[in-house]
Amino acid sequence: MRIQDLRSRIEEMVKAKWFVNSITALILANAATLGLETNAQIMAVHGDLIRAVDRIILSAFVIEILLKIFACGGRFFKSGWNLFDFAIVTISLLPASGPFAVLRTLRVLRVMRLISTVPSLRRVVSALLAAIPGMASVMTILLVIFYVSAVMTTQIFGVIDDTRMQAYYGTIGDSMFTLFQIMTLENWDEIAHTTMEFFPSSWAFFVLFIVVASFAVLNLFIGIIVDAMNILHEEAEDSLAHRDHTAEMQLLLDVKKDIEALRRDVAALKK
Repeated sequence: MRIQDLRSRIEEMVKAKWFVNSITALILANAATLGLETNAQIMAVHGDLIRAVDRIILSAFVIEILLKIFACGGRFFKSGWNLFDFAIVTISLLPASGPFAVLRTLRVLRVMRLISTVPSLRRVVSALLAAIPGMASVMTILLVIFYVSAVMTTQIFGVIDDTRMQAYYGTIGDSMFTLFQIMTLENWDEIAHTTMEFFPSSWAFFVLFIVVASFAVLNLFIGIIVDAMNILHEEAEDSLAHRDHTAEMQLLLDVKKDIEALRRDVAALKK
């Protein structure tokens, strides 16, 4: 058997549904073993078994990566998802003792391979990456709103000689942190009531800031991500339609060639 034929067969195998499902099951099993390792009582009783299972699963991941590299060759390293899997498996193989003991905790990154294995998760991550340029623009708008609001609150509310007010608005950094807390709606009512003790009309500022920062701007984030997911979905459908059209055209060409061959055979029989 030629090497090229062997590569083709292995590539078909690693792309097969049963192979992908098997790797997904191993990732989930590995997530369970990594979670069990955090329990001292379980490790005291079944530690050897859990570590053995962990090594077996890691060996399976290494074999999977090697098969993909052999089957795809240089094409393997042109895929971002393949590089993601390769990096995670490589980190898992690094020594986790001595000065590299901290790398032991990075083994949990193996669970992240679930993202590259499940197509729906890949689409979500791809949509987030595609939405980064739009999100950067929204982040700039949000930063401007935060900076202007922080300067205003520091100059207006920060002049009060009160421990609570100084903690909230003493510096521009304190004001920005307070505004971030308000935007997340975490304990914002206590901050508002404290401020309203000195500035009764400050409720209007808090209502306006929450509406703009928490509702309007954050909804822009959601809209950009949803739009990116729709674009990726449409591109996937167009790609699928193009493949179907190409397959149909190829079928028509094959039929045309067969008809021409039959015509030549009939002409030869007539002669």
